[in-house]
Amino acid sequence: MARLMSATLALLLLLFTFRTAIAYDYKDALQKSLLFFEAQRSGKLPCDQRVTWRGDSGLTDGFQQGVDLVGGYYDAGDHVKFGFPMAYAVTILSWSVIEFEKELVATNELKHALDAIRWGTDYFIKAHKEPNALWVQVGDGDSDHLCWERAEDMSTPRTAFKITTINRGSDVASETAAAFAAASLAFRHYDSFYADVLLLHAKQLFTFADSFRGKYDDSLQCVKKFYPSASGYNDELLWASAWLYVATNDQFYLNYATQNAASLGGIGWAVTEFSWDNKYAGVQVLLSKALLHGNGGSYSDTLKQYQAKGEFFLCAALQKNSGHNIKLTPGGLLYVDEWNNLQYVSSATFLMLVYSDYLATTNNVLNCPDGQVQPADILKFAQSQVDYILGNNPKGMSYMVGFGSNYPRHTHHRGASIPSIAVLNTTVGCTAGFDKYYDSKDPDPNVIYGALVGGPDSNDAFTDERSNYQQTEPTLVGSAPLVGIFARLTGVPSCAPITFVHTITDSWTANGEKLYRHLVTGSNHCGKTITYLNLKFDGLSGPIYGLNPTNDKTKFEFPAWITSLASNSQFSFVYVQGGEAAKITVEKYTAN
Repeated sequence: MARLMSATLALLLLLFTFRTAIAYDYKDALQKSLLFFEAQRSGKLPCDQRVTWRGDSGLTDGFQQGVDLVGGYYDAGDHVKFGFPMAYAVTILSWSVIEFEKELVATNELKHALDAIRWGTDYFIKAHKEPNALWVQVGDGDSDHLCWERAEDMSTPRTAFKITTINRGSDVASETAAAFAAASLAFRHYDSFYADVLLLHAKQLFTFADSFRGKYDDSLQCVKKFYPSASGYNDELLWASAWLYVATNDQFYLNYATQNAASLGGIGWAVTEFSWDNKYAGVQVLLSKALLHGNGGSYSDTLKQYQAKGEFFLCAALQKNSGHNIKLTPGGLLYVDEWNNLQYVSSATFLMLVYSDYLATTNNVLNCPDGQVQPADILKFAQSQVDYILGNNPKGMSYMVGFGSNYPRHTHHRGASIPSIAVLNTTVGCTAGFDKYYDSKDPDPNVIYGALVGGPDSNDAFTDERSNYQQTEPTLVGSAPLVGIFARLTGVPSCAPITFVHTITDSWTANGEKLYRHLVTGSNHCGKTITYLNLKFDGLSGPIYGLNPTNDKTKFEFPAWITSLASNSQFSFVYVQGGEAAKITVEKYTAN
């Protein structure tokens, strides 16, 4: 910070520059996204647990059925362990490590990412004790949702449910096989023995799923209201075979994915959703990598059809699909469903980043009905979705809890909303939690860092209330893609949108105080046109001219006469005060 000049030098130029960092701190967001998985842990917590407001829970899960099912993850704001979405989350976490290992190493987050995967796969190993059976759920959604209590106080039934050759579940068995296969590849260079164990489970579960076909929600009525397999199990069979091919390089699995491409819908379904239920876009993107890298061989013709369907999804997200696009909110967010929409945004964004890298490394472009899209432009659009989540949106709110200063404070999450057992060491009963905490207007006593809530509606509106579970409940499936997304974006070169130069142009004494007129010139060197700017002032004590004030007295925006600032253009404003100069930082901006 520059020191004040003496009166004799007051009219001389004082030049100094504040350079902003990137618009959002993706490394910080990455660290927080991994903390969410620690907050969702069930079982005996490890000594290096960082989310200290959580305690041990579910320590007798499965015992009623004579099996040890302690561990794994709670699904969302409740305490059911749903195997289907949990396995999808582990698959995506593993894919994140596979694709963005370098970035995770550079940010010192690889260990935490592998820990998050292992917490899931250790549980799945317990759940898969025999080749043709898999425990797929612990707890009952109906009874669990009648209570609002901490996991440490659980009083609801912990009934476990499994699929067998009679009560079939090809969808959940295949997804768990995919999780095992992807995780085996993530661990291959760090724990080869563990990777071999995971791969054995993956192969057994895939054979089980394929040999005894059926939907798991036809076999287990308890999941119908919560995670029914609406898309069926065909997509999961292809998903598992694709991951087994990637993990093993065994042509048997590639042959399965291509020979069954038509009958299982892999080259027939052009979708506009990638989620825990519908894996087709993920299969199509994953298999396209082999083609783009010249490894398609005799399977190339079928792989091209996979690629075409995968690119339909990507073009729809990028608004380049001749009207068959995914809807956007007025603020520019992809919008798929009113219920927890951000889970679809995070999964689509993840695929965009993965595919943009596939194209970039093979010198290819995305060919859409509305024109070619360069890999850098795919990345740019994906980044716009991430920045919306982190605060560049009409509400100015981060939809990832704990990131920034303005984020949801009333999440639909039992553990976050009730004081920790370390603070309140008495049991909170089933209905007592509703009476005292569910309807409370007080903010969550425990910040559940990294939790991606459901997010805004189709008009960018959001109500921060615990009862508004469609918008305020976080889930494993929504948060899992964020790990890879943030890891990838930490590798994007930063761009300081505005460089400021301060000049003292005049000084005088008023009421015994020496005052200075500060002329500030802002220059856009980012290479893009800036259409929105929000500046934060620290140490501002006097009036300011040439900027538009906001409700926050420390923050200002472009004045009405500046609608955009082209690259290499400048704007100026003035403020008057005594003492040291104010520090100016760019809080938010939009650049096109």
